[in-house]
Amino acid sequence: MKNRKTYAILLLIAFLGGLAIFFFTSIELPNMSAWVYAVELTGSLSEGNENINIDSPYVASGINDSYEGLRSWGILRGKNGGLPKADPGAPELLAKYNSIYIGDTSKRKIYLTFDEGYENGYTSKILDVLYEKKVNAIFFITGPYLDKEDELIQRMIDEGHAVGNHSINHKSLPLLSDKELEEEIVGLDRKFHQKFGANMVFLRPPKGEYSERTLEITSKLGYVNVFWSFAYDDWNVNRQRGWEYAFEKVKSNLHNGAILLLHAVSKDNAEALSYIIDYAREAGYEFGDVFELEKLARGEKV
Repeated sequence: MKNRKTYAILLLIAFLGGLAIFFFTSIELPNMSAWVYAVELTGSLSEGNENINIDSPYVASGINDSYEGLRSWGILRGKNGGLPKADPGAPELLAKYNSIYIGDTSKRKIYLTFDEGYENGYTSKILDVLYEKKVNAIFFITGPYLDKEDELIQRMIDEGHAVGNHSINHKSLPLLSDKELEEEIVGLDRKFHQKFGANMVFLRPPKGEYSERTLEITSKLGYVNVFWSFAYDDWNVNRQRGWEYAFEKVKSNLHNGAILLLHAVSKDNAEALSYIIDYAREAGYEFGDVFELEKLARGEKV
């Protein structure tokens, strides 16, 4: 009797183990890719900068000083076309390491960038609009996107866009060791080169989190960190509010040299993009070639 019970328990354990293996290897959970984007940006997106924490307690190696300390990129929006203000000291720090968040503010020129953590079915429409309007953009991709979306990435390249580095796993870069940081960034670039025969130049730190150490390391590796002078909470696919909302949000925050961060998972953005481009041009802005941003970041003439 005892042997039968033991045998039955072992059979049950084996069955449950097999079921677990089958479940996790054969079934893809809905929105699995989106989980990592539950917190996409940690800096301020509001009209104020109350969420910016320059003295963040989070550090990369246990030492909370100006070199290691984690910073979350945030801006104070300007009004009526006025220029936004970054948190104190941030523009100087970015400039020190050939990084950029805004273009030439003496020119009515703006730049489009899109973050691509995972594909939500809207990138083709975005590319259609950009092709029709003759505008190029930077598409920042992650490891899962690179693994799954060859056709869309090839189209980005063929149609004159830049494909940027958003790291393999979308981890906060300041919380990684030097070696882990390099694996996250260079590892993605290496796979991109193997597939498409080109290297990435532009880097967007996941969540907008950075430190002087991460800027220095990535700059030495040859990357230009590209932050932004406008963003809003468009990555939340459960909080889409219609294309008119997206249009008005971007429209009311246009400014000279703007680097716009939009998320391609947003249905609102995809539907509003054509209107945004038309309005900006009618308002006297032109869309700059995003490849200019490398020269601007490195202090070269455009």
